[in-house]
Amino acid sequence: MTDMSDLIGIESLLSPEEISLRETVRSFVDTEIKPNIAQWYDDAVFPMEIVPQMAELGLLGMHLKGYGCPGKSSVEYGLAAMELEAGDSGLRTFVSVQGSLAMSAIYKHGSEEQKTEWLPQMAAGTAIGAFGLTEPTAGSDPGAMQTFAKRDGSDWILNGAKRWIGLASVAKLAIIWAMTDDGVRGFVVPTDSPGFVATPIKQKLSMRASIQCDITLTDLRLPESAMLPNAKGLRGPFECLNEARYGIIWGAMGAARDSYLTALAYSQERLQFGKPLSGYQLTQEKLVNMALEINKGTLLALQLGRLKDAGTLQPYQISVGKLNNCREAIAICREARAMLGGNGVTLDYSPLRHANNLESVRTYEGTDEVHTLILGNHITGVPAFR
Repeated sequence: MTDMSDLIGIESLLSPEEISLRETVRSFVDTEIKPNIAQWYDDAVFPMEIVPQMAELGLLGMHLKGYGCPGKSSVEYGLAAMELEAGDSGLRTFVSVQGSLAMSAIYKHGSEEQKTEWLPQMAAGTAIGAFGLTEPTAGSDPGAMQTFAKRDGSDWILNGAKRWIGLASVAKLAIIWAMTDDGVRGFVVPTDSPGFVATPIKQKLSMRASIQCDITLTDLRLPESAMLPNAKGLRGPFECLNEARYGIIWGAMGAARDSYLTALAYSQERLQFGKPLSGYQLTQEKLVNMALEINKGTLLALQLGRLKDAGTLQPYQISVGKLNNCREAIAICREARAMLGGNGVTLDYSPLRHANNLESVRTYEGTDEVHTLILGNHITGVPAFR
């Protein structure tokens, strides 16, 4: 069947292995996620039962090598993220938090003992991880974090609060970033530690089929071995954030594509004034504009993926993708919702659900404003963050 979202033969730029993986994940989304996502979203539940299936498909830490991880390419990871987010942003976010944030923190910055203990469990989905960086008063400015870790003999004592932490209430471990007398450091925190409390955030208008939590840390005692030895300063968490931002570049295009295809199908079936909506010039203009941005955004994601696999991707280039693709995706989803008329505000159709989710995706891992300033700094050489 002709893919009406690929106008310029992007598929010809993919290898047979990449296409095969994409189709495997797409089939999983079509059979396991799409028939159920409206109910999960309405009920505001994350379907824990799909975690073993995701692990079996090799979606957890899929771009990491060794320690039981799948060892796939960055492009393959991106394609998987795109297909998952065509199902729902919240389910792609699970894979991102687990693999790009929590597992990457251990993989990039952990000791050999930490890697050996945790990464195989996390790749198998038997241990879920969280990533605690954002605080109630420190989102875009993590350098202002108030969570503090102080020495007590050979131990560390953590006190503070984190907010909007994905998966924390179902996690077995959390990567907690805290200020110390020696700057920002990361810690592997078992969530059954005395003093660790994770409380799910309720009444969300976005990411309803996902889990985000408040965390409180009260005199939480950790041994020296809990510290990530190779993460010093904000560079540690930022390197993990860039992994997550990369996945978002692809994922946002998945949400946009699903919304576009939903609007296209609806316009071909819905009759108004005696002919299908698709037969009207205004409708065709909207569909064309959506398709153009999806093709451009997917090409951008693929180019950044090739650079990442070559080891030459720069942080500012990730900002290009995150800023552009989130901005365009949310506009596409909103336009698709409008094309559905009143039916578009129900969960019978995906665009408004995608648009609501993208409000979160657009905010986390760097807002539009933050990525604009990163790019402005690169272009002009003048930092304008303050």
